[in-house]
Amino acid sequence: MSNSLEEIQKHGQSVWYDNVSRGLIESGELQLLIDLGVTGLTSNPTIFQKAITGSNDYDNAFETLVSEGKNADAIYESLAINDIKAAADLLRPIYDATGGVDGYASLEVNPHLAHDTDGTVVEGMRLFEELDRPNVMIKVPATPAGMPAIRRLIGKGINVNVTLLFSLVAYRDARQAYIAGLEDLKGTGGDLARVASVASFFVSRVDTVVDSLLGDKEPGLEGRAAIANARLAYRDFQREFHTDRFEALREAGARVQRPLWASTGVKNPAYSDVLYVESLIGEYTVNTMPEATLLAFVDHGKADDTIVSDVDGAAQLLDDVAAIGVSMHEVTAGLLSNGVRLFSDSFDELMADIESKRGVLAQA
Repeated sequence: MSNSLEEIQKHGQSVWYDNVSRGLIESGELQLLIDLGVTGLTSNPTIFQKAITGSNDYDNAFETLVSEGKNADAIYESLAINDIKAAADLLRPIYDATGGVDGYASLEVNPHLAHDTDGTVVEGMRLFEELDRPNVMIKVPATPAGMPAIRRLIGKGINVNVTLLFSLVAYRDARQAYIAGLEDLKGTGGDLARVASVASFFVSRVDTVVDSLLGDKEPGLEGRAAIANARLAYRDFQREFHTDRFEALREAGARVQRPLWASTGVKNPAYSDVLYVESLIGEYTVNTMPEATLLAFVDHGKADDTIVSDVDGAAQLLDDVAAIGVSMHEVTAGLLSNGVRLFSDSFDELMADIESKRGVLAQA
């Protein structure tokens, strides 16, 4: 009897795990999840902050790095890179079996580079080289400065996970950056078949903000804007990757940039705990789930082709939201700004903790 993750895969969607830690890898838990049907892994600064400061799993490696005279930046990078390398190695059989379609682990550039195109490119290239795995992705935020960085990294044959996508306009720019990067790579004789990208379109955070703005204005619209927004994004994905422009790249070996549904943990306890999974299933997509959402879906989730359901209704719903004074442009712009800030804050807290611990061990 197949499990729910196998069922979701029959509909063309991959399930990735939005979590990483040394303990997850060394305990064998990640391998168990892979055996269950998880085919990729994503991380971010907040996840690493919780992993590194919330456990003793890194103590031995930390002490070694301090004894080698490493500073806080070098310590963080060593710990994070080793985790992503180990995760990628566990996922490598999936990457090989799927011909590079699946089996990726993602590592984000320093969030303080979100508004620095050149800095993002330099760091993305360096991290990709350090990771030294074909099945890793470099996460780049979907800021105005991030878009040209995405193009340049793809143009150099580097796999990119575009993160912090909230608006349909930013998603359009991310697709265009990917396609332009492929064209650049093709122009220099690069192998398009060896490059992969996902576009991480965030979901639950949209409802959190829209619901707060709706208040009691229009009962019945709560908890629906995020799914509508994602379904329109998928509509745009289908259109973009069936154009003559992309077909020329596909013939040269290019693969589509898959939409990845992120922030799929439910924030409002009044909603189904698998709302942002069951509502967004479809071909050529990925859903990266936090632990609670993954376990909930394994326990009682149902898989069906839902991402293409009532796309006209999705457009009408966003029109209805706008008609009562809620601007999706303002909502998504605020979410992007807040997302960059939250990741930067987590990174700064992590670096402060590492520096404090490094100082204590250095004096021991």
